[in-house]
Amino acid sequence: MLWKELSLTCLQVHLSTLENFLIEEGACSISYQDAKDQPILEPKVGENPLWDEVVLVALFTEKYDHNKVTIKLNQSRLKLFIIGEIKVREFADQDWTRAWMNDFQPMQFGQKLWIYPSWFVPPSHDPNQINVLLDPGLAFGTGTHQTTALCLNWLDREIKGGESVIDFGTGSGILGIAARKLGAKSVIAIDNDPQAIIASKANADKNTIVVGFSPCLPQDVPMPLAADILIANILAGILIELAATIASYVKMGGKLALSGILQEQVDEVSEIFSQYFTLSKPVFKDEWALICGIRK
Repeated sequence: MLWKELSLTCLQVHLSTLENFLIEEGACSISYQDAKDQPILEPKVGENPLWDEVVLVALFTEKYDHNKVTIKLNQSRLKLFIIGEIKVREFADQDWTRAWMNDFQPMQFGQKLWIYPSWFVPPSHDPNQINVLLDPGLAFGTGTHQTTALCLNWLDREIKGGESVIDFGTGSGILGIAARKLGAKSVIAIDNDPQAIIASKANADKNTIVVGFSPCLPQDVPMPLAADILIANILAGILIELAATIASYVKMGGKLALSGILQEQVDEVSEIFSQYFTLSKPVFKDEWALICGIRK
């Protein structure tokens, strides 16, 4: 089957008008992309924000003439809403699942930690190598993002065995599962999204972790907590807002690792957390940072 794609750029305010037109013309799907690499980092609860400028991508089946759709757009008042040129392309159908699977390959972090997709059979390896099986899902966190990579490298270096760990904002559970497989005695994986709890439990099962890994919502956190290690890969605003709570979960002399922080946010986050922790020099990967410290 041949698919036909039409893409255009517009301001957010004109998005629904153009989307409705393309659906009326027979588009079988519509997707949005960022037109200007504009980050949307911290939406409020209930918000579904979009970028100021959006690339709208409409997909048509082969029976539709997307060139006629382009002509209609160019000859109507809708042309005034379009930034730049309308782009069209055709492509053949393929095994999308297989293509997606091929894009997700094993990744190494630190000296011994590897993240494998579940469909990839790990080869014979050094007995010291630690394999974590993880597939992308509704609660993301697979090691491909810079912040996750920073945290996994840190865990590979810092987990010595027998520690109690809190994975604060666990998402897919990748950091807590990695900590447990690296030798942590117990992991409490906290997230306010029920889907993340489901995903982290499923991923723990996939890694045959039966005990020592406890995903929970914030209201179900066992108290009191005094962890040897707390790692949090969430957004800077949330870290700042919850700094006192995070600090209260770490025992004196315990270790902290924070990520999800842009370079320009490092000073603000560090200022807040330096009240509770002796911080070391931040580690950077591209525009993202990892802040580490020891509980005072």
